Amino acid sequence: MITHIEELEEIAARIKAADDGFDEIISVCTGTACIAVGSDKLLEAVKGELVKCGLDKCKAKGVGCKGLCSKGPLVNLDKKGELYEALTVDEAEPFVKAVSEKKSYEPRLADANSSFFAKQKKIVLENSGVIDPENIEEYIARDGYVALLKAITEMSQSSVVDEVRNSGLRGRGGGGYPTGLKWQTVAKSSGAQKYVICNGDEGDPGAFMDRSVMEADPHRVIEGMAIAGYAIGADTGYLYVRAEYPLAVKMLKKAIKDAERCGLLGKNIAGTNFSFHVEVRLGAGAFVCGEETALIASIEGRRGMPRPRPPFPAMKGLFGKPTLINNVESFANIAPIIRHGASYLNSIGTEKSKGTKVFALTGNIVNAGIVEVPMGMSLREIVFDIGGGIASGKAFKAVQTGGPSGGCIPPEHLDLPVDYDSLLSIGSMMGSGGMIVMDESSNMVDVARFFMEFCMSESCGKCVPCRVGTVQMYNLLGKIVDGKADGCDMDRLEKLCHTVKNTSLCGLGQSAPNPILSTLKFFRSEYMAFEACER
Repeated sequence: MITHIEELEEIAARIKAADDGFDEIISVCTGTACIAVGSDKLLEAVKGELVKCGLDKCKAKGVGCKGLCSKGPLVNLDKKGELYEALTVDEAEPFVKAVSEKKSYEPRLADANSSFFAKQKKIVLENSGVIDPENIEEYIARDGYVALLKAITEMSQSSVVDEVRNSGLRGRGGGGYPTGLKWQTVAKSSGAQKYVICNGDEGDPGAFMDRSVMEADPHRVIEGMAIAGYAIGADTGYLYVRAEYPLAVKMLKKAIKDAERCGLLGKNIAGTNFSFHVEVRLGAGAFVCGEETALIASIEGRRGMPRPRPPFPAMKGLFGKPTLINNVESFANIAPIIRHGASYLNSIGTEKSKGTKVFALTGNIVNAGIVEVPMGMSLREIVFDIGGGIASGKAFKAVQTGGPSGGCIPPEHLDLPVDYDSLLSIGSMMGSGGMIVMDESSNMVDVARFFMEFCMSESCGKCVPCRVGTVQMYNLLGKIVDGKADGCDMDRLEKLCHTVKNTSLCGLGQSAPNPILSTLKFFRSEYMAFEACER
C-alpha cells in the first residue's frame, strides 16, 4: 500500500531510470481511431521486429490517443522526438531497421512541431499519447496520485473545494456551471451518504473527447473523482460510460483494480480514514442519459428519463442522496489544480472562461482528431491553423459547435473567441466540445434536418413539447426540402422552435431547435430557395 507522496516519487524515479536505460522508446497509438486502421497489429509487428533484430535496448509500447486521428496509425520515437504517421504493418521491418541504424524512416516522417501540436495547450491531455494507460506506474511517473495524497493528507475538505472554486473551472459537459460552486453545494448538503458520478455518456454526433481521455488516461479521471469524494464527504463513485466505448470501459476497469491494489482506491486510502470506491456502470446509448437526472435514473436501474428540477441532484440525487455529477473532462482538470494551485488554471483562458477546452475536430477538415486549446482562441485558429483547413480544398461554409444542442457558425464569425459566453451570444454553445466543419457543398437546411432527426429519435418522450415538437419541426424541414413549403411554414417553424426551446423539460428539448435557429439566422437564403411560393 502506498501511504506517502515520497513513495510515489520513488516509483516515479524508478520508472524514469528504467526508461533512461533504453536507447529508444517507440510509442504506438492504440486509441480507438488508430486501432481502426491497424495500430494494434502494427505494435505487435514492431515488437516482433525488435526481438528479431536483437534490439533489447529499444522498447515498444501502446499509448492512448495522440490527437491527429486522421493520420493514424501514429508512432513516436520518444527519445529522438520524431513522429511518424500512417505507418503500416508491412512497414514495421524497414521502420525498425531505420531505428536500429539511428536513421529516420523518411517515407512516413511527419512534422512533430507543426501548428497542429504547437498551438495546443495540454492540461487534460498532458498524458495522452505519452503513457501506457494500462500501466499505473507510468501514470505515477507523471505525478499521478500526488494530488490525491496531497488533498487527503495535507488539506481540509473545505480547502480542496476552495481551490477548485478559485481556479475558475466551469463544467466541461456543456452547461458551464462553476465546478467549485457545485462542489460547495454538495459539501454543505446534509446527509451521511453522498455520491460522486462521472458522466461519460458522450452522445453528440462527431464528439469523442471523453472517450479519448478515458482510453488514454483513465487514472486521471479516477483521481479527480476520488479528490471530489474527499472534498464533499462521499465514499462511493460511479463512472457512467456508454457500452459503445468498450476500450474505455476496459481501461477504466483495469485502472480501478490497479489503484485498489496500490491502496489508492478503496478502504482507508493511503492509511487515512478516507475511503472511496468506484464502480463502472454501462449505459445503453440513450442520448438523453447525458442529462444528469436521466443518468441518475439509469444508474438506479430505471428507464433513463429526466425529472423536473428542483430538487437538484446536489440536494437529492442518486438514491435520494446528495450527489455530485461532473463530466470526464471536468474531473480530468482536478489533479493539476490541486498539484499546482488554483492560479495554474486561472492564469489561462479568458476572464469568464478559465483554462483549456478539449475539442473533437471532425467533418471536412484536414487534421481531424482531438485538440486542447486555451479558452479564448479564435475559431479561425482552431479550424485553419490547428485543423489545417478544409480537406476538400473548397471554401469554408460553417462550423457546427455543441453537437445537436449547438449552432452552425458562418465565415463572418471565424474570429470569434471560443468561450462559453461568446458562442452563446451568436446562438451556439460550447457543448461538450464537438466541432463539425463544413465546406460550401453543404446545404444548411439538410444539416438542420439531420440534427433534428437525431433529436427526434433520441427524445425520451416524457414531455409533450419535445416529443411532439421535434417531430413537427422535422416534418416542416422535410416539407421545405421537398419544395412544398411557403412563407407560413417558415414562420410556423420559427415559432415552433421558440415554443419547444422555452417549454421542454430538459436540455435535450430546450436545445434541440438551436441548429434550426442558427441556420435560419445565418443561412436564411437557403431556406428561401426551397419555398414553393413567395411570402
